[in-house]
Amino acid sequence: MPSFVIAEKCDGCKGGDKTACMYICPNDLMVLDATAMKAYNQEPDQCWECFSCVKICPNQAIEVRGYSDFVPLGSSIMPLMSTEDVVWTCKFRNGVIKRFKFPIRTTPEGQANAYPSLKGKDLDSPLLSTEEADGYKMPQPTMA
Repeated sequence: MPSFVIAEKCDGCKGGDKTACMYICPNDLMVLDATAMKAYNQEPDQCWECFSCVKICPNQAIEVRGYSDFVPLGSSIMPLMSTEDVVWTCKFRNGVIKRFKFPIRTTPEGQANAYPSLKGKDLDSPLLSTEEADGYKMPQPTMA
């Protein structure tokens, strides 16, 4: 289910020209209605359900109803961000509330190393990561 804004909770990020959800949405779907000063999802069909807008909203005014393999049917899920963790609160339809805490794993921009196992090797080389410069190739598995 795509993200939707709870109008009663949204304050348009206090009248700025760009809301937090507009800033974070990877598909540029969130926009600000300048007359009502409320954000909304302009194309719900294009929403990826990535939860980025939900996590960044300072007023918890955005929800995404998860699929049943992620959130049980009839329940709701809401994240609460801190500087070090995201606490997900899942409220089940029978009233039971469970919380799950996950650390935020961020790396400064430009510092992420996508290939830690290749540290020190030339990524621009025409060789595959399993090939050595002298032509030796790693043995391939054989069918028995």
